[in-house]
Amino acid sequence: MSLSSIDLNLMLMLHVVLLEQNVARAAGRLHVTPSAVSNALARLRDALGDPLVTRKGRGIVPTPRAIELAPILARTLHDLEAALVTAPFDAARCTRTFTVAVADVGQVAWIPRLAISMRRELPLAHLRVVGIDSLVSLGDLGSSDIDLHLGIRSKGPGLHVEPLLEDRSLLVARRDHPSAAAGKLSRRALADLRHVRVDMVPGKRFGDPFAATFAQANIPREIVMTMPSFSTAAEVVAVSDLVTMLPSSLFAAKAASLGLRALATPLPAHTTKFAMSWHERTHADTAARAFRALVRRVVVE
Repeated sequence: MSLSSIDLNLMLMLHVVLLEQNVARAAGRLHVTPSAVSNALARLRDALGDPLVTRKGRGIVPTPRAIELAPILARTLHDLEAALVTAPFDAARCTRTFTVAVADVGQVAWIPRLAISMRRELPLAHLRVVGIDSLVSLGDLGSSDIDLHLGIRSKGPGLHVEPLLEDRSLLVARRDHPSAAAGKLSRRALADLRHVRVDMVPGKRFGDPFAATFAQANIPREIVMTMPSFSTAAEVVAVSDLVTMLPSSLFAAKAASLGLRALATPLPAHTTKFAMSWHERTHADTAARAFRALVRRVVVE
């Protein structure tokens, strides 16, 4: 007999009837009428080919077949109830793998701190970090194994987005760049510079976050190289006369080791808005919520 041919609600009714040994009491416990219980038993008798229970006075007596089924029903329904209960999240025992798609800014500025915090607060969990290009190639967060996107604010179907911080943008060059000693650059001097542009995912929604800043100031920008990450752009300007725009958090992490400095410019103030995004599929998950809270503390604080 196929399980799909039986209404599983009938098995619950049989379980309660066998516990109560009385149709009326079983009906009261199930919040149905005694006739509904009797009808359910009749349907089960037809399906299983066994009387299941017989009357004895005001109670009932189970058949050998029902006695055989009783412990199986009790165990199965107990396991099902336990599985449906949302247990409190236990950070100390969580062994889950949390996957974060993050741009290089986050990898440099936040991931080291996140790793330290995870060892302290989620000691048995595993952190998996992938590049932002992995998020794009895998599709949106709803069709991948990525729990969280951490980076420039994005949009998409089924996404929850929480702004985290705004990171001031800086025009940077190598420490001994010819323009470094000029103080604040004039509009003409700024227009004469040659730039490295960052295009993290060519042709995708992230694009060039600084194009609008130069357009707003009506200052042309001569782009001679395009790099896939801010870190790579910083490495290039460190050994050349080129300049690039960097979020201040990455500049702070890289300036000393690469010998970079920020240039004073007539550009309007620009900030890069960072957020974390996750899909509806993990929105209510207790472990995912705890992980997002940890990421929030690391990035914002």
